[in-house]
Amino acid sequence: MLVLVGFLFTREIKGLVKPKDEAGQAPMASTNKAANTPQLSIEEVSTTAKNLISGASAKEISALEAAYLSASGSDKNTQATLLAQKWDDLEHAIPSAMYLEVVAKGDPSLTHWVTAGDRFMKAFDNTNQQDSVVRPVMLQKANAAFTSALALDSSSTAAKTGLGITIVNGMGAPMQGITMLLEVVKKEPKNLKANMNLGMFAIKSGQFDKAITRFNDIISNIKATPDAYFYLATAYESLGKNKEAIDAYLNSKKLAASPTLSKFIDTKVTELKNKR
Repeated sequence: MLVLVGFLFTREIKGLVKPKDEAGQAPMASTNKAANTPQLSIEEVSTTAKNLISGASAKEISALEAAYLSASGSDKNTQATLLAQKWDDLEHAIPSAMYLEVVAKGDPSLTHWVTAGDRFMKAFDNTNQQDSVVRPVMLQKANAAFTSALALDSSSTAAKTGLGITIVNGMGAPMQGITMLLEVVKKEPKNLKANMNLGMFAIKSGQFDKAITRFNDIISNIKATPDAYFYLATAYESLGKNKEAIDAYLNSKKLAASPTLSKFIDTKVTELKNKR
């Protein structure tokens, strides 16, 4: 499943771009988000999510929850893993991530904490930007998960990449997160996730030339993904290079083969052609 589809269609594309301050840097985020972040329980997010799925799926989830609540020791982790997988299959990242956090706490390991962090970030990306309750909780929990992962293995590029992403998104000073991602790319030049996020953050901070260079490098030397082409198109469009933007959008459409994305791109291409 493309991160692009879940991420882009919860917000306006232009909302990705944030104005620079007088020094030409992206606005700085607060470094003390955790203190004011509301809390959510598994019961709350599960109840909400069960109202959004079919009755049959809800009954299956309820049966798994009953088994989870009655389990103890390692069996509780096994049941939490089953619930996380079921919620993920249903495309509900929030309860899935919450159960993966239970697994990581019950059996702390690099893999478990990174997996939980990734799922929390998926939940963060897929939650509407205007949601002032769920989004900050998902980001805070992702940050905590990746921090726990790095505490277990300070050399883990997966944990460092995840932590860097959370920092740039609001869990600290953006440049601290960017520095972490650059360290990952220096160590692993073809790390797709770190490179993609550096490109996206370049767009957010209005550094479109840097974004274009980054995404072209990804496409040529790492992997030509629909996401890379889409963000390349966004950067070109922001600079008024409509022909290049159209070409990149159409490449994204071709590779993604997603009806939702195709409809969006068709509309976007028509708009850009009318500007030429």
